[in-house]
Amino acid sequence: MHSLLKSRILLLVALCLLAPTLLRAQASGDSEAEAPGRILLVLPFDNLTETTTSANLDWLREAAPEILNSRFTSAGFFPLTREDRLYALDHLGLPEGFLPSRATALRIAQTLDADSILIGSYSATGSKLTLKARIVDVARLRISDEVTETGEIAQLIPLLNSLAWQLTRKLDPRFSVAEETFRAAGARLRLDAFEQYIRGITEPTPDERLRHLKKAAELSPDFIAGWLAIGKLQFSTQQYEQAAVSFAKVPATDPAELEAGFYRGLALMFTGNYTHAEEAFATVARMLPLPEVVNNQAVAISRRGKDAIALFRQAQAADPTEPDYRFNLAVNLYHHGDRAEALKELAAYLELRPNDSEAKAAQESWKEASKSAPDAAPSTATSSAGTANPASSASSTSSAPSGPLERLKRSYNGAAFRQAALMLEQVEAARLAALPAAERAARLSRSAHEKLDRGLLLEAERGFQEALNASDRSAEAHAGLAQVRERSGDLASARTEARAALDRQPTNQVGLDAYLVLARLDLAANQVPQALEEVTAALKLDPASRPAKDLKKSIESLQQSLQQSVAAPKP
Repeated sequence: MHSLLKSRILLLVALCLLAPTLLRAQASGDSEAEAPGRILLVLPFDNLTETTTSANLDWLREAAPEILNSRFTSAGFFPLTREDRLYALDHLGLPEGFLPSRATALRIAQTLDADSILIGSYSATGSKLTLKARIVDVARLRISDEVTETGEIAQLIPLLNSLAWQLTRKLDPRFSVAEETFRAAGARLRLDAFEQYIRGITEPTPDERLRHLKKAAELSPDFIAGWLAIGKLQFSTQQYEQAAVSFAKVPATDPAELEAGFYRGLALMFTGNYTHAEEAFATVARMLPLPEVVNNQAVAISRRGKDAIALFRQAQAADPTEPDYRFNLAVNLYHHGDRAEALKELAAYLELRPNDSEAKAAQESWKEASKSAPDAAPSTATSSAGTANPASSASSTSSAPSGPLERLKRSYNGAAFRQAALMLEQVEAARLAALPAAERAARLSRSAHEKLDRGLLLEAERGFQEALNASDRSAEAHAGLAQVRERSGDLASARTEARAALDRQPTNQVGLDAYLVLARLDLAANQVPQALEEVTAALKLDPASRPAKDLKKSIESLQQSLQQSVAAPKP
């Protein structure tokens, strides 16, 4: 069964289990209109440029979906990835570079259960670029009015950000995040690095792909998507040590950390570094304990000769349809002395996969061992069995048991991870909906602050807006929104939100944040007396605040310089 289809089955099972929680949330008073469909399919943009430079711009075909998908994800939608789209094309017998008609696009969307399709085009005249896009409602077979953005090619990323904002407003008219916040996303990404990245994920040969991706990382060392792509390419070509290093470049604060952590765990497994592999899988499992992650964590523990039975049982319970989890449980049970239970699990596995020669050989061997030495513990000598797993021949500080080895899950099921994250978000929303407005606003604001600390401006603003929808009296939400708007460059709105926070009887911390926003804004505008007054008010709330102390020093230094320049004699 393909992982994409299988993940949908698992999601349906999970939603059935969560239905009571979701229904309680609905009954708690959500009288808003039905939420729009969240699953989007963004197709490559058509190149309508009619000049000799047209071919040089072909990389924009994939650049548009890459940026739009990123923004839609941040806006709370569920855009299907390039890998999902390529799977659908392959499923329909179509080549990777196929340009689908609208009828074929609908077939692709139906294959992937997408609610909406986004089709677009671009054209260039000189240095000017025009982007156009429409949204197709798959269920109703309706197409939206055209959305257009025009500007310099050098401003491709801000143009796509603005296009994403307009399209998001069409998909969900209630969406209230400011356009400036969208445009600020990816502000540090160099366009030349992004071009190299797109060429790196679309070139036909691994060597060419790696050359472009490394160039992207060289031009923009903090471009996380580039490092993730490098790691995946190195992993696919069995450069496991290099891949582990590349995946480690993805910080724990980035949304890609789960995928990077999963593949880093595999890369470490294949180099025999089982201790760090276990840590990598455990980190992912703490956030999303999907069965393939728990299984791999258990395999890493087993490779060190330790008991991982509880984790293998957890993986099997989470996905009873996957026979390998039952096989792994049987092997680990046998290695730790429970022969009867091991044979029982192995027999159940062989009912599902009767032609598995390794399992049949293990069954015969275990039966013979039980007859000849019923009370003896299984051997723990290192064995070369289990060669289906690349890690089986890797060196390790611990000896692995003899006989077959537990099997890893080597494919990152992105669809399952994203759907699980969406499910968890829905569950959390259901829990919050049952809380009083003030408490709901406080929890939403705290969550938004965590995103703000990670630099996720768009996600943070969404959270603060949701908090204000729960209670407009939330000083914390207004102060947080002021910080978002300050970082996105919407200075007038930042000032308004900071004042709103101070008008709502804020706590000391919230008041501190609001005063610091106002002080920084006034300092940038050379309003030095006002800035000094505001930072002084901040220090009254928290005399130990390091940011406030540092800001006050900067203001006083500027004030002293201004006074000296005024006092200096004119030539």
